[in-house]
Amino acid sequence: MNQDGMGPFSYREDIKKYFKKLRFRLSIGLTLAFILPQAIFAAFLHFTFSSTLTSVGKLNMEALSRSQSNTIDLFLQERVVNIFSLFHGGDFSVTPDPHKMEFYLRTLVQTSDSFIDVGFLTDQGIQIGYAGPFPYLHGKNYTQEKWFLELKKTDRNYYISDIYLGFRNKPHFTIAVKQMIGKTHYIMRSTLDPDKFYTFLKNTRPGKGVYYSLINRDGLFQLVDPEQGNLLDSSPYIPPLTEMSGTNALTDEKEETLLITHSWLRETQWALLVRQPLNMAHAKMHRARRIMTSTLMAMILIIGMTIWISANRLIRKARINAEKGEDMRHQLLHASKLASLGQLATGIAHEINNPLAIITATSGYVRDMLDPEMHLDSSPEKIIPELDTIENAAFRAKKITTQLLDFGRKNKPHLILCDVNEIIKDVLDGVKKQEFAIKNIRIERDLSPNLPKIPLDFDQIRQVFLNLINNAGDAICEKGVIYVSTMVKKSAIMTTIKDDGEGMTFEQTQKIFDPFYTTKDVGKGTGLGLSVSLGIVKSMGGTIDAQSLKGSGTSFTVSLPILKTKGATDDRQEK
Repeated sequence: MNQDGMGPFSYREDIKKYFKKLRFRLSIGLTLAFILPQAIFAAFLHFTFSSTLTSVGKLNMEALSRSQSNTIDLFLQERVVNIFSLFHGGDFSVTPDPHKMEFYLRTLVQTSDSFIDVGFLTDQGIQIGYAGPFPYLHGKNYTQEKWFLELKKTDRNYYISDIYLGFRNKPHFTIAVKQMIGKTHYIMRSTLDPDKFYTFLKNTRPGKGVYYSLINRDGLFQLVDPEQGNLLDSSPYIPPLTEMSGTNALTDEKEETLLITHSWLRETQWALLVRQPLNMAHAKMHRARRIMTSTLMAMILIIGMTIWISANRLIRKARINAEKGEDMRHQLLHASKLASLGQLATGIAHEINNPLAIITATSGYVRDMLDPEMHLDSSPEKIIPELDTIENAAFRAKKITTQLLDFGRKNKPHLILCDVNEIIKDVLDGVKKQEFAIKNIRIERDLSPNLPKIPLDFDQIRQVFLNLINNAGDAICEKGVIYVSTMVKKSAIMTTIKDDGEGMTFEQTQKIFDPFYTTKDVGKGTGLGLSVSLGIVKSMGGTIDAQSLKGSGTSFTVSLPILKTKGATDDRQEK
């Protein structure tokens, strides 16, 4: 039987039962925590995707329609600017000759091959300048043409006409601009080729099955794909004038469902129609859904299997390690106690031997003083200092044994209301003042005034501060500074003791509160001071925090809560 009263086979059986239950619970947990939510998410994704498919398709078509309508508006704006720029050439004249008109036409064609011709008109509608493939238009009167009448009455200084046949009896549309020169309006107009305009529009088509067309307010095609209709034919779908943009699903003569999106232009009274079969509009989204679903299922399967295999391996290794650990625990428990005892004995033996050696030597010297044959001065004045030396050494040995007793048992603190600043001053102005002066150690104080009195065990908390200040002094090799400060923060009194000594590594800082651990040389410390100090501070509801960096000193902060404890008396009354 081991020391816990349990045989090795008994605890191994318990470990096996425990890990068997753990494996079963982990299996259920994995199913509920991973696979089930993923399955629910997949189902939710499927139904949500299906329900939003149509709306998303409409949004995509509307975005495409708005984008293309902006492109068309920009195209028309550029053509208007191209024509306006003719007025502002350095060689412009209100009586242009044929050569100048030919130059104007070449200038326009260089900006866009959709320009057919150019004409210059007076305010009375007479075309006094012309260049293009229809020379008979020179001198024509346009006062009865719709585009001329609209330009005259519009507030804007340009007008873009619908597609019409005009004098040339061929589909075209006109962009006309008017410019005030002196006190007279002059008009520069140019006609554009709808076929070239449609080529430009067709080249911006994003995908298969998408068709563009432009219609006016009467529903007549201004631009249309030859497969879908002819110029100036009526469109089978006329969008409402009150909606700047929108999408509708329609069924054509082949009983195929189409998505048709419209967007009214800003530059002219035309609407852009974008049409695409519904199955093509949603083709990419259906494909994306299939890919997402397949990928999600594959990921669920792969991740689930990976977690399952990894968990089984971890559980098996954990069970083996637990069994080995339980075997070693009983062996290490006894070994660790012996190691701690040996470490303690090494330091304690040296610490106790020093005062015992002083007692032995001093008592021998007193004996010699009392021996008449030694002819030494045996007066009380000479003997009393030697007795004081013996007494101090005895008290030193007692201090070591007291530390051991304090570490081994928990004494209930005797609480009285104390002033932390007064305790700090008592320690610094006592024996440490002379000791630090000899070592060239300077003390800087930053004690917050008017600290509230708090319930503390005066002797125990003094021991804590004395121990921390002693450690700070030991950490300084030759000369240095110890900073001591107090302050109130978050309903607690914070006392910080910082030195500029050698500091400690991170690993050392993690162990300094462990019993029997010390960074001092053998014989210079027992490793119990900080353990005892931590126990004292904790018994009063406080904490100790240590921060250190190798080569940059060490800082200890003692935090004591500001609480009124029942039964605590004023330290002045106690004294």
